[in-house]
Amino acid sequence: MRIVLAEDEVLLRGGDGEPIEHSGFEVVGQAGDAVQLLALVGDTSPDLVVVDIRMPPTRTREGLEAAREIRQQHPGIGILVLSAHVEVEHAVELLASGRGIGYLLKSRVTDVTEFVDTLERVANGGSVVDPALVQELVSVRRRIDPLAMLSERERDVLALMAEGRSNAGIARRLWVTEGTVEKHVRSILAKLNLHEAEEDHRRVLAVVTFLQTQ
Repeated sequence: MRIVLAEDEVLLRGGDGEPIEHSGFEVVGQAGDAVQLLALVGDTSPDLVVVDIRMPPTRTREGLEAAREIRQQHPGIGILVLSAHVEVEHAVELLASGRGIGYLLKSRVTDVTEFVDTLERVANGGSVVDPALVQELVSVRRRIDPLAMLSERERDVLALMAEGRSNAGIARRLWVTEGTVEKHVRSILAKLNLHEAEEDHRRVLAVVTFLQTQ
């Protein structure tokens, strides 16, 4: 596997890439900035590029922009982006660009064996997503989707509420007692942060919330 490194962590670039080369990779170039990285990729046609999302001179999005350009110009080259922090928008944009893409937090790069396995997977067309990014994406979805906290049965109850059914009608439809439906309704209203108010008004607001997500 031929690799270009554009990341300044000691594990990756210390000793002229020696830790990586000892694992069977041939380091064909090491870039200090995005311009040098793009030139190296064009000159060496590596199997894989490892790039920091933030590179000189401004250390903002140079690495990301370089990764995007590499993907456009050389779609067959695997790209592993390393970041100090979870940046959901940047990561999702990158991961959506196709096969052979990885996104890891730098703090995750502590075990050479695991890291080399990640490099091989990305170079061979696989995708690698940092667990912290997965957790953040789930959290974002929960923040965006007001129904994410509802159980499956509570969603069923809310859907029937949206059809205009009373608690008694919902109970008959779901083959449960009316008291059970009342408990579900109270739980739904609480999870949707519909605080104490006139009961019918809260039901309407819950139904509106449901319909907005459909």
